[in-house]
Amino acid sequence: MKRGLVACFLILGLACVNPKTEPQIVEVSCGQCQFKMTSQKGCDLAVRMDGKAYFVDGAHIDDFGDAHNIDTGFCEVIRTAEVTGEVINDRFKISSVKLLNNE
Repeated sequence: MKRGLVACFLILGLACVNPKTEPQIVEVSCGQCQFKMTSQKGCDLAVRMDGKAYFVDGAHIDDFGDAHNIDTGFCEVIRTAEVTGEVINDRFKISSVKLLNNE
């Protein structure tokens, strides 16, 4: 009985430590050029969800091609993506990105 109870608490504890995040649809672009964020210098990848923008950790703005490409670059356009991750300390810790359009 005690072993079963300990095993249940262990499984519950592990589930709480490593939460699964659901994919969500967000806007993704350059935080400075498109979302007018000023807390960092230069061009950095950011996501905007529920009207609030967050700089991204775990992906770089040039991971998806030239950020200054007139048609698809994040410094030029806001794109839509399906992402998984979570907001930690006012930054979005991204674990996956799937771009949904080229606009």
